[in-house]
This record gives sequence, structure tokens and C-alpha cells, in this order.
Amino acid sequence: MTNAMDTVSRQGAPRGEGERIVLLDVLRGIAILGTLGTNIWIFTDPRGIVGMLVGDREGGVAEVVLRFLANGKFLAMLTLLFGVGLEIQRASAARRGKRWPGWYLWRMALLFLDGVLHYVLVVEFDVLMGYAVTGLVVSYLALTSDRAQRWWMVAAAVNHLALMGLMTVGVGAAGAGAGRSEQFTLYTGGSYLDQIVFRLQHAGVFRAEAIFTIPLAVTLFLLGARLYRAGAFAPGERGAVLRRRLMIVGLGVGVPLNLATALLGDPSLVFVDRYVLPPVVALGYVGLIGWWVYRRPGRSWLRARFAAVGRMALTCYMLQNLLGAVLCYGWGLGLAAALVEYRPLWTPFAWLGISVVLVVFSELWQRRFRQGPIEAAWRWAVQAPQRSRDRSRQVTA
Repeated sequence: MTNAMDTVSRQGAPRGEGERIVLLDVLRGIAILGTLGTNIWIFTDPRGIVGMLVGDREGGVAEVVLRFLANGKFLAMLTLLFGVGLEIQRASAARRGKRWPGWYLWRMALLFLDGVLHYVLVVEFDVLMGYAVTGLVVSYLALTSDRAQRWWMVAAAVNHLALMGLMTVGVGAAGAGAGRSEQFTLYTGGSYLDQIVFRLQHAGVFRAEAIFTIPLAVTLFLLGARLYRAGAFAPGERGAVLRRRLMIVGLGVGVPLNLATALLGDPSLVFVDRYVLPPVVALGYVGLIGWWVYRRPGRSWLRARFAAVGRMALTCYMLQNLLGAVLCYGWGLGLAAALVEYRPLWTPFAWLGISVVLVVFSELWQRRFRQGPIEAAWRWAVQAPQRSRDRSRQVTA
């Protein structure tokens, strides 16, 4: 994710070249830790992702509010930032006279492979495969005019809203599925190999989210690219005005609406709560974080920690899911079953503990290395075909 997005925070900004936009690193780090804020509730459920799919909630208002703060918001933010990364790479290729999408397609192929391995070996809710497919589509849409991209973005958003509307009606007509998974014990009693087999056997179900959210991802990719070109992530008054507008829309409109639907607790609103209103709220988060980053010049300890995680986004994304599995699943420490009675209380501490590990690891690693371990492997794989081509040319010459 990071080397697919590493240029996200590099030159290509509307203000000057060669500058690293710290805000983008910070946003990416917060988005990575924020997605864990949603996924940790899946890990600590003894039924794993099956508990989420049936939609029952046992933690009361506290759990609803905690889930509300993260559910869908940081995933939308991460998707938006991926669109920023695509635009920066496209602009960089244009400046250097390189063909587009060119090698970007190879990047997306590698990202898809990363997603497959992450899905099979670690968790059911991987996002990398969906990003790879979306990146492939948007890389060609990026060749169209600004006006055409705007229309594609609107069309994708309308398609997404229509699909969510149909799915919401379908869930309402079918009724809630609560209470149908109490005896499901794969995640508490099954082996690591059992879980791999389970993911392979039910790939159609678990990968459905990555498919039906492609219109939303296309919308956010294109929106991220447009916001970047408009200067929304750069310092200065122009960026500040755009970020204030994002806060008005996201925090002033999105938050009250999303909080209302979350507190209603209506199972038929599950898609609205995760895929319709959260992306709006995410825009407010982006604006608010931007205001925080730029309100005082100079180095901030907390900003630096978030930025460190952001520069190792792919490593931290995979590591946080691996740590969650080891902590909670039966083949690991088995805390999901052992602490099931205290789940609403210990889940936030599990998130905090894993987040601290990621922050410390990122900081220590980057004292010695420029890139995270998975980012370094990614960079090697991205450049491998180009090195091979160069060697062939040298031999031919």
C-alpha cells in the first residue's frame, strides 16, 4: 500500500515540486489505525467475521458509539488517499514524458497479489484486492478530461447509492439474522489451517464487499484526485478554505445523520451506516486533521508518530491484522473466547495496545531503514521487470 501510495506524499502537489506533504503521511497513518478501530470488533467477536455478517450487537450504546467513530470512515479516508496517490503518479509520469498507465498496471497486479495472500493467510476483510481493481479502472479514467472525470465520478456515486438502496431494502425485507451464529466456533476452536480452508471455501461471500463497493471506490479515487489537484492537502489559504468546506459537509452534515442512524440500531440500515454516510464523515475527518496539522508550524510529537505509521502503511496494515488474529483467535492467545463477557470493555484496550505496537515499531524501524519491510519488498518487486528489461538491453547492445 505504501509504495503503491508512497508517492502520495511526494512531489506533484499544486505547490512546488520535490516537497513532501506531511499531511498526507499523517492522514494515511491515522487511516491505518482507524481501520483497526473497526476491525478490532471483528477480531474480539468469538464468531469472527460471521458475527459481523449476522448483524447482532451485544455491547449496548457504548459499543455502538465506539463503532460509530470508526466504522467505514477511515476505510473511506484510505480509499480517498489511494486516489491521491494515483493522481500523483499520473502527474509524475506526465512530467517525465512516460506512458500512462504504463508500469502502474504492474503495481496494481502486485497489489492484487498482496491482497490475495493477505486474504488467504490472514483475514477475510482484506481491501487490497478491491483497491487493485479500482486502481486499474481509474488509471484509464485518468486519461480523460477533467469534465469527463467529474461525470464518471457522479455516475459512479449514483450507481453506488442505487445499489446501497436496493441492498437496504433487501435487508429490511429479509429481516435481521441475529442469533444465528452462536454455535459457530471456528475462530475460537479451529486451527490456523481450518481458517484458511474456510476462507477459500467461502471466498464468494467474503469477497462480495470488495466487488459491490467498487462504484464507491471509483468515486473516492476520483474525488481524491480532484481534491489533490485543487490543493486541499497543501498548506496555505487555498488549502485551508477547502478543508473548512470539508469540515462543514462532513462534520456538520455527515456526523449528525450517521450518529442518528447508528443509534437507531436498525439492522436494515447496515449499508447506510457503513457505505453511504461514513464517506461523507470521512471528508470532515480529512478537513479536521488538516486543520490540526497546519494550525501550528513546526514539529509535533503526535503528528510525527502518525506520519511514521503512514510511511509504512502496507506493513502496518498487514501487521495489525496479524496481531489481531494472534491476540484473539483460538490458534493464538484465544482472548476472544476467554474475555467474551468483557468484550465491550477490553476491545478498545486491544485496539490501543496494537496501535501502540505499530507506532513504536514504525518509529524504531525508520531509525535504521528508509522503508518498511513490506514496502522494501514491494519496491523490489515493482522494479524487477524494469531491471530485467535494462539487463536485456545491455546484453543486446
